[in-house]
Amino acid sequence: MTRIGLSTVSVYPESTAHAFAYAAVLGYDAVEVMVGVDGLSQQIEAVKQLSEHHAMPVSAIHAPCLLFTQRVWGTEPWGKLERSAEMARAVGARTVVVHPPFRWQRDYAAGFVAGVERMEKETGLFFAVENMYPWRASSRRAVEMYLPSRDPSAETYANATIDLSHAAIAGDDVVSMASRLGSRLRHVHLTDGTPGAKDEHLVPGRGTTGAAGFLQHLAATGFDGEIVVEINTRKAVSKADREADLRESLEFAREHLRVPTP
Repeated sequence: MTRIGLSTVSVYPESTAHAFAYAAVLGYDAVEVMVGVDGLSQQIEAVKQLSEHHAMPVSAIHAPCLLFTQRVWGTEPWGKLERSAEMARAVGARTVVVHPPFRWQRDYAAGFVAGVERMEKETGLFFAVENMYPWRASSRRAVEMYLPSRDPSAETYANATIDLSHAAIAGDDVVSMASRLGSRLRHVHLTDGTPGAKDEHLVPGRGTTGAAGFLQHLAATGFDGEIVVEINTRKAVSKADREADLRESLEFAREHLRVPTP
């Protein structure tokens, strides 16, 4: 049965520790740790203790490859992936989520596809490369910022991640992308968005990506990877409001995947 996890970034500005607590209380199946959101997320022993304390498995480690985590665990990109793999093995996660290189990381990008394949063979983990999007200064002007491609289905990766908010910005059809990837689709960031320049990470069902139909497609095609709710709750005015968004997202996933509530 497909697990439905919670990304620790979904509770920001609350901490990684709060994310584990929300996941346990609301009935999520697992947690994805976004490295770099807070100091706890960078510490293997802290993550292990949180997982054990809440009886909440870790499904994935998201490598610190965002703009605002460029200096987390150093600045050498392969070193970041190696440390992410070390954490994943230590906490029992099978997947490392990674973004494709920025276009200014030319040396990294030149060997990225082969390097990811090498790391999967060496570690036995899934390195699920995530779909990204053009950066937009306006509705008419877009700049491609990722190499070798922002679309993982255009490359030969063995494992990939689809993020629905990223697809909304790019104008990508997520069902078509999933069909192109086939069994290579290992991981999903369940969220939502609308066309434009902003990476909104809405509660699924509140955007235009067709999140319900996408989940139904996954169920119909036998998807056996991980679903992780990755939403933006920064504007929540209270803990109750944040909790309501997290609960709504979980219920949305279970409804459209037809996963029974434990």
